[in-house]
Amino acid sequence: MHRYVARANIDHYIETLKDVSLTTQRRSTTIALLIAELDKLGEDGEHLEFAETKVSGGRQLVAQAAARRDSLALGTSEREDADRYLIYLENVHTVLDDFCHRLRHRIRSGPA
Repeated sequence: MHRYVARANIDHYIETLKDVSLTTQRRSTTIALLIAELDKLGEDGEHLEFAETKVSGGRQLVAQAAARRDSLALGTSEREDADRYLIYLENVHTVLDDFCHRLRHRIRSGPA
């Protein structure tokens, strides 16, 4: 049951982090909560597909945000906002990708 809750929380935190109006403090707190929930999934290989799906979705979101940012004129406040948002999304994607790599490594290494 706790793994279902952890997955639901992960989905919630990822959605929360997509909010462009999120304050820096709230974004930092939400990323910390996301990492804590990922850690709850532990070393169980059954979560690899879930993690890979999140990484793939994150990659697509980063690509969309980059395309949007690139469509905006240089030096405008809209471009700066889009660039900041892209950085936020890249940071979230990095957290998810790191988790996925750690999980793959744990599975390959076998039980300690």
